[in-house]
Amino acid sequence: MKRITFLAFTLFMCNIMFAQQALWGGEAIVSPEIHKDNSVTFRLRAPKAIKVEVTGDFLAPQKMETEFGTFDVPGVGVLKEGENGVWEYTTPEPLASELYSYTFMVDGQRINDPANVAMIRDVSSTTNVFIIPGNPGDLYSVKDIPHGTVARRWYDSPTLKEQRRITVYTPPGYENSKETYPVFYLLHGSGGDEEAWIALGRTAQIMDNLIAQGKVKPMIVVMPNGHTQNSAAPGESSRHYIPAMGGGPREAVASMEDSFGDIIKFVENNYKVKKNKANRAIAGLSMGGMHSAAISAQYPNTFNYVGVFSAPPIASMMSRNDAERAKYAEEFVKKLEVQQKNGFDLYWIACGDTDFLYQGVIDSMKAMDEIGFDYTYRESGEGHIWKNWRLYLSEFAPMLFK
Repeated sequence: MKRITFLAFTLFMCNIMFAQQALWGGEAIVSPEIHKDNSVTFRLRAPKAIKVEVTGDFLAPQKMETEFGTFDVPGVGVLKEGENGVWEYTTPEPLASELYSYTFMVDGQRINDPANVAMIRDVSSTTNVFIIPGNPGDLYSVKDIPHGTVARRWYDSPTLKEQRRITVYTPPGYENSKETYPVFYLLHGSGGDEEAWIALGRTAQIMDNLIAQGKVKPMIVVMPNGHTQNSAAPGESSRHYIPAMGGGPREAVASMEDSFGDIIKFVENNYKVKKNKANRAIAGLSMGGMHSAAISAQYPNTFNYVGVFSAPPIASMMSRNDAERAKYAEEFVKKLEVQQKNGFDLYWIACGDTDFLYQGVIDSMKAMDEIGFDYTYRESGEGHIWKNWRLYLSEFAPMLFK
């Protein structure tokens, strides 16, 4: 018995020493190191490596041709080996304020930065992140201000015949308030899930900061899982799957449009909300933008604010089949006419000028112009990237519920 106890104690102490090795010995590596001029140094200890690179969206993008069009992909920087097997790369110029992601490549093998605990998953890849202070970086950072609450909830979806997971942001003071709040439904893209906007989109930080600045009315933000074939993000349900663009191979029981009423019902039965059109908004990015357009058209007197980010509001504009494209565009335009007749305060479309969906957005707006549909268009630089979607959220939210 004493022998077993001693062995257990020894293993316990080894684990502690391994976990706290930075305290017990070994030189700590600082990476990334943000300098006063906002240039950044990346470091990695890899004494046996032949070549070490860093790739991330802080570097000039490269072009990649795909069957869906031309995409911008992160550039590559080459690290130089220094003393004690520590490789180093410093950006040649200061970086603009922003949230950036990056990973290392060691002899062709992608690895995360072991010196940086800040990581975010995007589809099936996990990358390190860092924020350069200033505008808009400060908006994406945690500040010493009142904070809202982020909760993961499960709701019943009779339409999809299952329990589904949803992320809900409630504003500072919600728990002790007797007030009711407007609701903003915020939808992710093809590679995302109910974690995407809260992690990559920095929704909680953006909302906390804008509310503290008096630029946004306190509201509840609801972020559902838009893949109706998956009940929750990978690792959060009994269904094990590898995250992929489009959500995975399982066949959906019903569409996001048909099942969205289940989400509204759950929110309005479980949260202190204003239950009318004037106090409902919906927006989304890419696939979620098309969902927002389709849902608001299918329920044409439900949302007073609609945001379509980096997506053609008329989804069939993406079709390469001219006959199919024209048929479904005509059907959708009829729904838009009903939506316009019912009225709304804001229909906001935003897209980057190098986005691979840009032409579909332009074509959609031409069709909307033909019926005199009332929308506002915001064109930014760059492409189909989170940098734009965080920007769009920070601009769209202040326009809501005025």
